[in-house]
Amino acid sequence: MISVNSVTVAFGGFNLLDSISFLINSKDRIGLAGKNGAGKSTLLKLLAGEQSPTKGEIACPNGLKIGYLPQDMIHQHGRSVFEETETAFNEIQILEKKLEDINQQLETRTDYESAAYMRLIEEQTEIYSRLDMIGAANKNEEIEKILKGLGFERKDFDRQTAEFSGGWRMRIELAKILLQKPHILLLDEPTNHLDIEAIIWLEEFMETFPGAVMLISHDKTFLDNVTSRTIEIVNQKTYDYKTNYSHYLVLRQERIEQQENAAKNQQKIINQTEVLIDKYRAKASKASFAQSLIKKLDRMEKVEVDDMDTSVMRFRFPQPAHSGKIVLTVEDAGKKYGDKRIFSDARFIITKGEKIGLVGRNGEGKSTMMKMIAKKVDHEGTVQIGHSVLMGYFEQDQEEKLDPKKTVFETIDELAVGEVRKQVRGLLGSFLFGGDDIDKKVQVLSGGERGRLALCKLLLEPYNLLLMDEPTNHLDIRSKEVLKSALQDYEGTVIMVSHDRDFMKGICDRLFEFRDGKVREHLCDIEEFMQLRKVERLNELDLDKKPKVEVPKQEVVNKKPDTSAVDAEKKQLQNKLKKTEDTIEKLELEIKQADEKLADQANYEKLMNDQVFFSNYSKLKHQLEIELTKWEELSNKLNS
Repeated sequence: MISVNSVTVAFGGFNLLDSISFLINSKDRIGLAGKNGAGKSTLLKLLAGEQSPTKGEIACPNGLKIGYLPQDMIHQHGRSVFEETETAFNEIQILEKKLEDINQQLETRTDYESAAYMRLIEEQTEIYSRLDMIGAANKNEEIEKILKGLGFERKDFDRQTAEFSGGWRMRIELAKILLQKPHILLLDEPTNHLDIEAIIWLEEFMETFPGAVMLISHDKTFLDNVTSRTIEIVNQKTYDYKTNYSHYLVLRQERIEQQENAAKNQQKIINQTEVLIDKYRAKASKASFAQSLIKKLDRMEKVEVDDMDTSVMRFRFPQPAHSGKIVLTVEDAGKKYGDKRIFSDARFIITKGEKIGLVGRNGEGKSTMMKMIAKKVDHEGTVQIGHSVLMGYFEQDQEEKLDPKKTVFETIDELAVGEVRKQVRGLLGSFLFGGDDIDKKVQVLSGGERGRLALCKLLLEPYNLLLMDEPTNHLDIRSKEVLKSALQDYEGTVIMVSHDRDFMKGICDRLFEFRDGKVREHLCDIEEFMQLRKVERLNELDLDKKPKVEVPKQEVVNKKPDTSAVDAEKKQLQNKLKKTEDTIEKLELEIKQADEKLADQANYEKLMNDQVFFSNYSKLKHQLEIELTKWEELSNKLNS
C-alpha cells in the first residue's frame, strides 16, 4: 500500500534516517520502536506528507486517505464538540456534490453506449460505495458512538471545545480522524491523554478497523494488544520484526548477541591476518603475499554492532520514616466546583505499607482526591492524615511547575538539606543528568527530562506516604520499568493515579474507582478490575440496544443490580480472600519458625546482635496485622 524506498533524512549534515526501505501492507498493525530522538515522529511526518525526505521516495497509490494524529496540534475553537467533530465528514459533502453533478449529467445525456457515459456510471458506483463505507447514511449515530467511546457524555456534545483541556481536545481530533475512516492511521502517542476505559475502547476499535495502523506509544500493554509488527529505528537504520513489542524485545536481544559474536570472530581473523602481515612484510619472497593480505583487510566489510542506548534511571526511594498504622482516614468526603458536583460520600481507610490505585474516567475526581489529601483544595467531610505521616506529592503537571530559569543542579540543590546536599550530583546522575547536563536550564529540557527531574525531588526526604498522580507521563518504557521496580521495593505507603495498566500491575492490589459521583472500593488488582469493567460495559451495551422508554425516577433508583456484574465482583472477593488466607498461613509459619529460634537459648544468644533478623521479624508481625485486617474487611464485604 505504501512503499518507502531508500529514504534519507538529513539535518545540518547529520543523517537522522539513512537509506531506509520497507513496505506497509493494507491491514498491517505496526508499532515504531527506538530511543527518543531516533526519528520515529519524523517517519510519521514523512508518511503523512508533512515533511519531505532528503533523498529517496515514498510511493502511495492514488486516492490513499491518511489519518495522522501528531503529539502536538493546533485546536480549532468557535464550535461545539459535536459541530467540530462533524467537520470530519467534509468528504461526504464533497462526494454528495459530485454525485449530484453526475446524476444531472446522466439525466440529460443520451449517449448511453459511449465510453464517457460508462465512465460516469462507474464513477457514480464508486461514490455510492465510498459514501456507504464512510457511513453517510448514519453520520450522527457514528459521531455519537465515537465520542462516547472516547469518554464524552451526551451533555458534553453542545459544550464549546474551548471549555475543554488540551487532552480532551486531542480526543476530538482523534474522533475526527477515526470518523474519516482513512486507509491508514498514523498515531503519535495516542494514549497520552486517554483514561483506561478510553484506551480499551480504542484497542477494541482497532480490532475492527479495516485499514493499516502505524503508531508510536510508550504504553507497553497497548502496543502488545494492538500491534503485530514492530519496526525499530536504530543508528539511522530500520529493523523489521513480524511480532508485537514484547516479543520484539526478545528478538532484538538475540540480534545484538549475534552481532557481537560475529564482530568477535571477525576481530580474531583480523588479528591473525595482521600477525601474518607483520611476519612476512620484511621478507622479499613473501612481500607479495603480505600485500595481498593487506588488500584483503581493506576489502573486508566490518561487522557493526548496533549502538544500543542502555542508559536508564537507577534509584531507590529512601527508607521511609516511621509512621502510625493508620495513614489516611476519609469520611463523608466530597467536592464540587461551583454548581458541578464531582463526587460525594467517599469513605475509606488506608493503612501503613499499602499501595492503593485510584482509577476511573477523566474528570471523575481522582486528581481532586489527591489534592484533597495534600491539603491543596477545600472539601466536604473529613480527610485526615495519620500520626507522623511525612507526605511526598508528585502532581500530574509536576514537571510544568519547575522553575524554567533554574538549572537542573539548582532545582535539586536548593531543596536538599543535611547529608543529602553532598549527594546531589550522584543523585542527578541516577536520573541520567550527568556531566554538563546538570548546568542546563529547565526550560530547554524535553518532557521526559523534566519528568525525571520532578521524580528526583521525591528522593530528597524519607517520605512515608507518596502521592503519585500520573508519574509515568513523558517517561519512556525503560524508565517506567525502573520507577515501577522502585515503587514495588518501597516500604512506605503509596496512593497513585495512572492510566498505564502495565505500570499498575504488580504494584496496586486495592483500587478505588471514581465513577458517577461515587467512590467504590475494589479489593483486586488492575487486571481483575478491567475484567469486571468489561462485564459491566457489555451489560451497558445490551441496555443501549433495548428500546428506550420513559421510566419513573423511583423505579430507576430501586432497580436491581445486574447479576452478572455482582457475580463477577463476588468471585473477585472470594479469590482475594483465598489469597489473603494463603498469605496469613505463610506469615504465621515464618513467625512460628522465628519464635522457635528465639526459644532456643543458644540460638537466642547468637541472634542478640543480629539486626537483620529482628528487623525481618518485626516486618513479619506487622505484615500479619495488615493481612488480618484485610481478611476481616474481605469477610465482611463477602457476607454483606
